[in-house]
Amino acid sequence: MKKWMMAAVAAVMLLGAMAASGCGKGAEGVKTDDNKVVIYSCLEDFRNDYILDKLKEKFPDYDITLQFVATGNLAAKIKSEGEATEGDIILALQAVYMEQLKDNFADLSSYDTSKYLDELVMDHHKYLIWERFSGCIMTNPKILEEKGLTEPESFEELADPKYKGLVSMPDPKTSSTGFIFYQMLVNDWGEDKALEYFDRLSENVLQFTTSGSGPVSALTQGEAAIGLGITYQPVQQINDGVKMNIRFFEEGAPYDLDGYGMIRGKEEKKAVKDVFDYLYDTLIYEDKDLYSPEQIFKEQSNTIENYPKDIPYGDMTGALDIKEKERLLGEWKY
Repeated sequence: MKKWMMAAVAAVMLLGAMAASGCGKGAEGVKTDDNKVVIYSCLEDFRNDYILDKLKEKFPDYDITLQFVATGNLAAKIKSEGEATEGDIILALQAVYMEQLKDNFADLSSYDTSKYLDELVMDHHKYLIWERFSGCIMTNPKILEEKGLTEPESFEELADPKYKGLVSMPDPKTSSTGFIFYQMLVNDWGEDKALEYFDRLSENVLQFTTSGSGPVSALTQGEAAIGLGITYQPVQQINDGVKMNIRFFEEGAPYDLDGYGMIRGKEEKKAVKDVFDYLYDTLIYEDKDLYSPEQIFKEQSNTIENYPKDIPYGDMTGALDIKEKERLLGEWKY
C-alpha cells in the first residue's frame, strides 16, 4: 500500500511539472501560452464573429481571442505599447496608422504579394492590405420626391441651398469616412477651393456625425435625404429591402485601405504564424466574398448582390501620410 501511494504521488508531481513547463503543448484540448493567440481587430462585430468562428473550427487546440478595438484607440495602443503589447496580430487597422506604426510589425517579405494589385504592395513588407472600401453618395428617393427634389448630379449641386438640412456627412475629425471625402476633394480641387466648398456644403448638412455609419442611419430613419458614406452600408440596406440609390460623382469615389500584420517577434510563435497564414490564404478571400468585395487582388470578382461594379476611384494621394492627415484636420472647422 505504501509503495502504491508513493507511486501515485510521483505521478501527480510529474503531471504537474509537465503542465508547468509547457510539456504536452499541442495535445488535444490543452491550452498553454504557446498556443495562445490574441488578435486586435477594427472590423465590425459580425465580421469578427465570422472570422473567430472559422479560426476556432480550424484550430480547436489554440486559445484564440479576437478583440474589437476602435481604430484610433488601437493606433494609440500600439504606439504606446509597441512590441510589448499583448496582441499578436493586428487586423484591419487603417493603413495610414499601419504605415505610421510599421516598425512594430514583423517582416512579411516571405509572403507572396504577386496576387495583389501592384499599387497595393508596400515596399517595406511590414503589413499586407486587408481591404479597400470606397465612399459613395447615397440617397433616399422617397424623401427627395416628397420635397419635390431630384438627386444631385455633382458635389457642386449638393451644396445648392435647395438641399438645406437634407445632407448627412461624417465629421472628418472623428470618422475616416468623412476624411476620405475631404482629402479627395483637396487633392482634386486644391485646398483653398475644397475648404471654400465645405463652407457652403456645411450650410446644407443636417449633422456632421461622429460615426461613419451615421449618414446611412439618418437615411434609413428618414432624417436625411442624402448621405456621404461607405458603399457597403447602403448595399446592405438595399439587400434588406430598403429603397436607396448609390451614386458616384465626376471626381470619383474616395477610398481607404485597411491592413493586417503581426507584431514583431510574435511571428516566431507557431500558433500565431498558423493563424496569420490562415487569414492570409483563406479568410481574407471569404471576407471579400461575403462582406467587402472591392478589388485588392488581380484575380478577384465582386459577387455581392447590388454592389457597384467598376467603381471609379478618386485621387487619394497622401492617404498614407499621417502628418498630412493631421495638417488637413487642423484646417477643418465644422
